Amino acid sequence: MHIIWTILIGLVAGAIAKMILPGKNPGGFIMTVLLGIAGSVAATYLGHFIGWYHAGESAGFIGAVVGAMLLLGIYHLATKNS
Repeated sequence: MHIIWTILIGLVAGAIAKMILPGKNPGGFIMTVLLGIAGSVAATYLGHFIGWYHAGESAGFIGAVVGAMLLLGIYHLATKNS
């Protein structure tokens, strides 16, 4: 059940990140889900590094959205010249 919940949170977080950040965004539905899931994982590891989360804790919904926005912003910077 945890994997399904992660996918659903990833879908919503990726969709919100795409709505907040303008510009040409990658892929469709699958990419949105992957972006949200990766954003959640990135936010979790960043939170562990900074000390916001302890071992076994994961980033919440807002952290997943911020992580997805961060990854989408990096994508925009990497593909800006192409």
